[in-house]
Amino acid sequence: MSSVDDCALPAYNTLSTAEAVSLLGVKPATLYAYVSRGLIRSEAGPEGSRQRRYHAADVQALAKRQLDRRDPERAVQAAVGSALQWGQPVLDSALTRIADGELRYRGLDALVLAEQATVEEVAGLLWTGDQAGWAPLPLRGRLTLGSAARAGAPAEALAYALAYAGAHDLTAHDTRPEALPAQAARVLSLLYAALERHEGLPAAPDLPLHARIARAWGAQEEDGVLRRALILLADHELNVSTFTGRVAASGGASLHHAVLAALCALQGPSHGLAALDAYELIEQALRRGPAAAAREASRRHARLPGFGHPLYPAGDPRARALLGALRHHLGQTAGVQAATRLEQTVGQETGMTANVDLALAALVHALGRGPEDTLALFALARATGWLAHMIEARLSGQMIRPRARYVGP
Repeated sequence: MSSVDDCALPAYNTLSTAEAVSLLGVKPATLYAYVSRGLIRSEAGPEGSRQRRYHAADVQALAKRQLDRRDPERAVQAAVGSALQWGQPVLDSALTRIADGELRYRGLDALVLAEQATVEEVAGLLWTGDQAGWAPLPLRGRLTLGSAARAGAPAEALAYALAYAGAHDLTAHDTRPEALPAQAARVLSLLYAALERHEGLPAAPDLPLHARIARAWGAQEEDGVLRRALILLADHELNVSTFTGRVAASGGASLHHAVLAALCALQGPSHGLAALDAYELIEQALRRGPAAAAREASRRHARLPGFGHPLYPAGDPRARALLGALRHHLGQTAGVQAATRLEQTVGQETGMTANVDLALAALVHALGRGPEDTLALFALARATGWLAHMIEARLSGQMIRPRARYVGP
């Protein structure tokens, strides 16, 4: 088989069976197996024929992964200029694996955990490798928010609380390895207390984490959709915010301040704010219909919010799981119905599938909350993973300090 880098794809974006198996160096039966596993998308061929066409980008991506496994040194050299742009891994981690359309936390399927586990159990799993590793705090150990400034938005309230606690919590700089899970639980509980305070409620630290959000937002949680969202969004490997927080922790920043760094990095249009754009898309779909809303959003953003993901060419499994739960439990709400119509319309017109931003926006809309709450829910969910990466960075004893490749004059 020729090198994937040297193999020019046809001008169109699908391949015949013969072209696909030639590029992959496999038999047709293996190609069909890849399709059944969701690694390669296929579609019907010319009308009147029984042939299938295969998405060229999927075939090329799979062929490149196979080549990289056979020649890892070549993969590293090829990644020098692209490792930080959806590229090769930049550091080792035992926390989360994204591969073959699956998301796993320490080897366990995140979708199964979302159905069966509590948020606390997933936190314990990520922080210690043990689902029983969550470290609940005694009442006397919970830090008051003191005189933190009144925030205008929930994410701002989280930031104020972290800055205040980072400066005043006596345990913030306890660097003993055995103290880190309890510190992480303390920080996570603080974030939930900050949301409760922002909503004008006293903290309820003895409630399960998902129930604390439901109480703060006046939502019913018998169906478990908030719990599912918190677990499905708990970690996603080295995304922008996680990597930022991990770098801060590797330099010795406290967990409070490292989480604050991650929270700041979350607030970009290509990361945490993407769910706000998806929320707006749902609003527009309710007013103007899904097709018109999708066209306008694509024109405005040069992309379609809530759809597509580079790490999931066959579709985001988190979105499938969460949207499925929403349709089952909250399918009568306008936001979920609009998201479903958007999925159908966009899928028929472009072949793109929904990502977790659309699912998150649909959930927040269904609960009768505003767009800013998508960022708050995202932050509270992802804080579990942020803290896991920070613990891992601390335990490694290594500072993350890459060198720059100078290209100036």
